Amino acid sequence: MDGKEYNSEEEFLKDYDSSVFEKLSMTADILIMSVSSEETGNYRKLTEKKFSILLVKRDNYPFKDKWCLPGGFIGIDETLDDAAKRILKNETNLKNIYIEQLYTFSDVKRDPRMRVVSTSYMALVDKNRLNDKLSKNASWFNVFMIEDEKSYHVTLDNGSEEIKFVVTKTLRDLTTDRYDFKIAKNDKLAFDHPLVIISGLERLKNKIEYTDIVFNMMPEYFTLGELQQVYEVILNKKLLDPAFRRIIANKVEKTSKMKTGGGHRPSALFKYKRKSNE
Repeated sequence: MDGKEYNSEEEFLKDYDSSVFEKLSMTADILIMSVSSEETGNYRKLTEKKFSILLVKRDNYPFKDKWCLPGGFIGIDETLDDAAKRILKNETNLKNIYIEQLYTFSDVKRDPRMRVVSTSYMALVDKNRLNDKLSKNASWFNVFMIEDEKSYHVTLDNGSEEIKFVVTKTLRDLTTDRYDFKIAKNDKLAFDHPLVIISGLERLKNKIEYTDIVFNMMPEYFTLGELQQVYEVILNKKLLDPAFRRIIANKVEKTSKMKTGGGHRPSALFKYKRKSNE
Protein backbone atom coordinates (compact mmCIF):
# COMPACT_ATOMS: atom_id res chain seq x y z
CA MET A 1 0.00 0.00 0.00
CA ASP A 2 2.98 2.29 0.58
CA GLY A 3 3.43 4.71 -2.30
CA LYS A 4 0.18 3.72 -3.98
CA GLU A 5 -2.15 6.57 -4.84
CA TYR A 6 -5.91 6.38 -4.29
CA ASN A 7 -8.70 8.41 -5.81
CA SER A 8 -11.13 8.04 -2.89
CA GLU A 9 -11.39 6.90 0.72
CA GLU A 10 -13.62 4.02 -0.38
CA GLU A 11 -10.89 2.78 -2.75
CA PHE A 12 -8.29 3.08 0.01
CA LEU A 13 -10.37 1.14 2.57
CA LYS A 14 -11.12 -1.62 0.07
CA ASP A 15 -7.39 -2.16 -0.37
CA TYR A 16 -6.54 -1.70 3.32
CA ASP A 17 -4.89 -4.71 5.06
CA SER A 18 -5.11 -4.48 8.86
CA SER A 19 -3.18 -7.76 9.33
CA VAL A 20 0.12 -5.92 8.93
CA PHE A 21 -0.33 -4.45 12.40
CA GLU A 22 0.31 -6.31 15.64
CA LYS A 23 -2.78 -6.98 17.72
CA LEU A 24 -3.46 -5.93 21.28
CA SER A 25 -6.39 -6.49 23.59
CA MET A 26 -8.21 -4.01 25.82
CA THR A 27 -9.81 -4.49 29.19
CA ALA A 28 -11.71 -2.35 31.67
CA ASP A 29 -10.98 -2.61 35.41
CA ILE A 30 -13.24 -0.99 37.98
CA LEU A 31 -12.23 0.35 41.38
CA ILE A 32 -15.43 0.42 43.47
CA MET A 33 -15.12 2.53 46.61
CA SER A 34 -17.41 3.06 49.57
CA VAL A 35 -17.45 4.75 52.96
CA SER A 36 -19.89 3.05 55.29
CA SER A 37 -20.88 3.01 58.94
CA GLU A 38 -19.76 0.31 61.33
CA GLU A 39 -20.79 0.01 64.96
CA THR A 40 -18.10 0.99 67.50
CA GLY A 41 -19.49 -0.95 70.44
CA ASN A 42 -19.82 2.30 72.39
CA TYR A 43 -23.34 3.72 72.17
CA ARG A 44 -22.12 7.16 73.20
CA LYS A 45 -19.91 7.55 70.12
CA LEU A 46 -20.78 8.06 66.50
CA THR A 47 -20.69 4.93 64.39
CA GLU A 48 -17.22 4.57 62.90
CA LYS A 49 -16.71 5.23 59.20
CA LYS A 50 -14.73 2.68 57.20
CA PHE A 51 -13.31 3.23 53.72
CA SER A 52 -13.54 0.09 51.63
CA ILE A 53 -13.04 -1.25 48.12
CA LEU A 54 -14.63 -4.21 46.37
CA LEU A 55 -12.45 -7.08 45.13
CA VAL A 56 -13.24 -10.34 43.40
CA LYS A 57 -11.32 -13.61 43.70
CA ARG A 58 -10.09 -15.03 40.39
CA ASP A 59 -11.14 -18.59 39.59
CA ASN A 60 -9.00 -18.94 36.44
CA TYR A 61 -5.35 -18.58 35.47
CA PRO A 62 -3.41 -16.35 35.40
CA PHE A 63 -3.35 -15.34 39.08
CA LYS A 64 -5.82 -18.09 40.02
CA ASP A 65 -7.18 -17.68 43.59
CA LYS A 66 -5.76 -14.17 43.90
CA TRP A 67 -7.85 -11.06 44.43
CA CYS A 68 -8.31 -8.39 41.79
CA LEU A 69 -10.53 -5.50 40.81
CA PRO A 70 -13.64 -6.41 38.82
CA GLY A 71 -12.62 -6.38 35.18
CA GLY A 72 -12.91 -7.97 31.77
CA PHE A 73 -12.18 -7.71 28.07
CA ILE A 74 -13.91 -5.12 25.93
CA GLY A 75 -16.08 -6.54 23.15
CA ILE A 76 -15.40 -5.58 19.56
CA ASP A 77 -18.82 -3.88 19.35
CA GLU A 78 -18.67 -2.08 22.74
CA THR A 79 -17.58 1.36 23.82
CA LEU A 80 -15.35 1.61 26.88
CA ASP A 81 -18.18 2.95 29.02
CA ASP A 82 -20.63 0.27 27.89
CA ALA A 83 -18.07 -2.43 28.64
CA ALA A 84 -17.39 -1.01 32.11
CA LYS A 85 -21.10 -1.06 32.99
CA ARG A 86 -21.49 -4.62 31.68
CA ILE A 87 -18.44 -5.80 33.62
CA LEU A 88 -19.68 -4.07 36.76
CA LYS A 89 -22.99 -5.97 36.55
CA ASN A 90 -21.50 -9.33 35.55
CA GLU A 91 -18.62 -9.34 38.03
CA THR A 92 -20.30 -7.83 41.10
CA ASN A 93 -24.07 -7.74 40.40
CA LEU A 94 -24.00 -3.95 40.99
CA LYS A 95 -25.64 -1.44 38.66
CA ASN A 96 -26.81 2.18 38.51
CA ILE A 97 -23.97 3.57 40.64
CA TYR A 98 -21.65 6.51 39.98
CA ILE A 99 -18.76 5.61 37.66
CA GLU A 100 -16.11 7.65 35.84
CA GLN A 101 -13.03 6.89 33.76
CA LEU A 102 -9.84 6.98 35.80
CA TYR A 103 -6.64 6.19 33.88
CA THR A 104 -5.22 3.92 31.17
CA PHE A 105 -2.51 1.43 32.17
CA SER A 106 -0.31 0.23 29.32
CA ASP A 107 2.84 -1.35 30.76
CA VAL A 108 4.02 -3.88 28.20
CA LYS A 109 4.27 -6.73 30.74
CA ARG A 110 1.19 -5.95 32.84
CA ASP A 111 -0.57 -9.16 31.68
CA PRO A 112 1.37 -12.45 31.23
CA ARG A 113 -1.04 -13.74 28.56
CA MET A 114 -0.68 -11.15 25.85
CA ARG A 115 -0.34 -7.43 25.18
CA VAL A 116 -3.22 -5.94 27.15
CA VAL A 117 -4.02 -2.28 27.73
CA SER A 118 -6.48 -1.54 30.52
CA THR A 119 -8.66 1.52 30.98
CA SER A 120 -9.60 1.77 34.63
CA TYR A 121 -12.73 3.27 36.13
CA MET A 122 -13.64 4.34 39.62
CA ALA A 123 -17.12 3.85 40.99
CA LEU A 124 -18.60 5.27 44.20
CA VAL A 125 -21.42 3.86 46.30
CA ASP A 126 -22.86 3.92 49.81
CA LYS A 127 -22.77 0.19 50.46
CA ASN A 128 -25.13 0.54 53.45
CA ARG A 129 -27.86 1.41 50.92
CA LEU A 130 -27.12 -1.32 48.39
CA ASN A 131 -30.08 -3.45 47.43
CA ASP A 132 -28.09 -5.62 45.02
CA LYS A 133 -26.67 -8.85 46.39
CA LEU A 134 -22.98 -9.22 45.63
CA SER A 135 -21.63 -12.04 43.51
CA LYS A 136 -20.36 -14.95 45.60
CA ASN A 137 -16.70 -14.34 44.75
CA ALA A 138 -16.84 -10.60 45.59
CA SER A 139 -15.92 -9.12 48.95
CA TRP A 140 -15.55 -5.69 50.55
CA PHE A 141 -12.10 -4.95 51.99
CA ASN A 142 -11.53 -2.12 54.46
CA VAL A 143 -8.58 0.07 53.47
CA PHE A 144 -5.86 1.12 55.91
CA MET A 145 -3.12 3.28 54.41
CA ILE A 146 0.06 4.91 55.72
CA GLU A 147 1.52 7.47 53.34
CA ASP A 148 4.89 9.18 53.49
CA GLU A 149 6.89 11.28 51.04
CA LYS A 150 8.05 8.28 49.01
CA SER A 151 5.49 5.51 49.34
CA TYR A 152 2.06 4.15 50.26
CA HIS A 153 1.82 1.18 52.64
CA VAL A 154 -1.65 -0.32 52.20
CA THR A 155 -3.45 -3.06 54.11
CA LEU A 156 -6.78 -4.44 52.86
CA ASP A 157 -8.85 -6.48 55.32
CA ASN A 158 -12.21 -8.21 54.79
CA GLY A 159 -12.37 -9.73 58.28
CA SER A 160 -11.01 -13.12 57.27
CA GLU A 161 -8.14 -12.28 54.93
CA GLU A 162 -5.50 -9.57 54.81
CA ILE A 163 -3.75 -8.18 51.75
CA LYS A 164 -0.72 -5.90 51.95
CA PHE A 165 1.14 -4.00 49.25
CA VAL A 166 3.57 -1.11 48.91
CA VAL A 167 3.59 1.42 46.07
CA THR A 168 6.38 3.97 45.69
CA LYS A 169 5.90 7.41 44.20
CA THR A 170 8.28 9.66 42.31
CA LEU A 171 7.51 13.26 41.45
CA ARG A 172 7.12 13.52 37.68
CA ASP A 173 6.34 17.21 37.27
CA LEU A 174 6.81 19.81 39.97
CA THR A 175 4.50 22.32 38.27
CA THR A 176 1.52 19.93 38.26
CA ASP A 177 2.39 17.88 41.35
CA ARG A 178 2.01 14.66 39.34
CA TYR A 179 3.65 11.42 40.42
CA ASP A 180 4.76 8.17 38.83
CA PHE A 181 3.77 5.08 40.83
CA LYS A 182 5.60 1.74 40.99
CA ILE A 183 4.76 -1.49 42.82
CA ALA A 184 7.46 -2.24 45.42
CA LYS A 185 5.71 -5.12 47.21
CA ASN A 186 2.66 -7.20 46.30
CA ASP A 187 1.87 -10.87 46.75
CA LYS A 188 -1.91 -11.26 46.73
CA LEU A 189 -3.31 -8.83 44.15
CA ALA A 190 -3.45 -9.74 40.48
CA PHE A 191 -1.99 -7.75 37.59
CA ASP A 192 -1.00 -4.13 38.36
CA HIS A 193 -4.08 -3.45 40.44
CA PRO A 194 -2.18 -1.87 43.37
CA LEU A 195 -1.41 0.98 40.94
CA VAL A 196 -5.09 1.31 39.99
CA ILE A 197 -6.08 1.45 43.66
CA ILE A 198 -3.54 4.15 44.52
CA SER A 199 -4.45 6.17 41.42
CA GLY A 200 -8.12 6.00 42.36
CA LEU A 201 -7.54 6.97 45.99
CA GLU A 202 -5.50 9.98 44.89
CA ARG A 203 -8.14 11.01 42.34
CA LEU A 204 -10.87 10.82 44.96
CA LYS A 205 -8.84 12.78 47.53
CA ASN A 206 -8.24 15.54 45.00
CA LYS A 207 -11.81 15.69 43.71
CA ILE A 208 -13.59 15.97 47.06
CA GLU A 209 -11.81 19.28 47.58
CA TYR A 210 -13.44 20.98 44.57
CA THR A 211 -16.42 18.82 43.50
CA ASP A 212 -19.50 17.27 45.09
CA ILE A 213 -18.40 13.72 44.24
CA VAL A 214 -18.40 12.59 47.88
CA PHE A 215 -22.20 12.69 48.05
CA ASN A 216 -22.35 9.59 45.85
CA MET A 217 -21.12 7.77 48.95
CA MET A 218 -23.58 9.35 51.40
CA PRO A 219 -27.10 8.38 52.49
CA GLU A 220 -29.90 10.79 51.66
CA TYR A 221 -29.87 12.33 55.15
CA PHE A 222 -26.83 12.74 57.38
CA THR A 223 -25.45 14.81 60.23
CA LEU A 224 -22.56 17.20 59.67
CA GLY A 225 -20.52 15.03 62.03
CA GLU A 226 -21.11 11.99 59.84
CA LEU A 227 -20.20 13.94 56.70
CA GLN A 228 -17.01 15.22 58.33
CA GLN A 229 -16.07 11.64 59.22
CA VAL A 230 -16.39 10.66 55.57
CA TYR A 231 -14.15 13.52 54.46
CA GLU A 232 -11.60 12.60 57.11
CA VAL A 233 -11.50 8.90 56.27
CA ILE A 234 -11.01 9.68 52.55
CA LEU A 235 -8.38 12.36 53.14
CA ASN A 236 -6.77 10.20 55.83
CA LYS A 237 -6.44 13.15 58.21
CA LYS A 238 -8.40 15.09 60.81
CA LEU A 239 -10.08 18.33 59.74
CA LEU A 240 -10.60 21.36 61.95
CA ASP A 241 -14.32 22.10 62.29
CA PRO A 242 -14.10 25.67 60.83
CA ALA A 243 -12.16 24.45 57.80
CA PHE A 244 -14.62 21.63 57.19
CA ARG A 245 -17.63 23.93 57.48
CA ARG A 246 -16.14 26.22 54.82
CA ILE A 247 -15.64 23.27 52.47
CA ILE A 248 -19.25 22.11 52.66
CA ALA A 249 -21.00 25.46 53.24
CA ASN A 250 -22.63 25.61 49.79
CA LYS A 251 -22.99 21.84 49.32
CA VAL A 252 -25.56 20.92 51.96
CA GLU A 253 -28.86 22.19 53.26
CA LYS A 254 -30.45 21.70 56.66
CA THR A 255 -33.70 19.74 56.85
CA SER A 256 -36.42 19.63 59.51
CA LYS A 257 -35.44 16.07 60.36
CA MET A 258 -33.46 15.14 63.49
CA LYS A 259 -31.31 12.16 64.38
CA THR A 260 -32.12 10.87 67.86
CA GLY A 261 -31.09 7.98 70.08
CA GLY A 262 -27.73 6.27 70.35
CA GLY A 263 -26.90 7.92 73.66
CA HIS A 264 -26.24 11.41 72.31
CA ARG A 265 -28.13 14.62 71.88
CA PRO A 266 -30.46 14.97 68.90
CA SER A 267 -28.65 16.26 65.82
CA ALA A 268 -29.99 18.11 62.82
CA LEU A 269 -30.01 16.14 59.59
CA PHE A 270 -28.75 17.64 56.34
CA LYS A 271 -29.00 16.60 52.71
CA TYR A 272 -27.06 17.29 49.54
CA LYS A 273 -27.93 20.64 48.02
CA ARG A 274 -28.36 19.93 44.34
CA LYS A 275 -27.37 22.54 41.81
CA SER A 276 -30.15 24.26 39.86
CA ASN A 277 -29.11 22.55 36.59
CA GLU A 278 -29.19 19.01 38.02
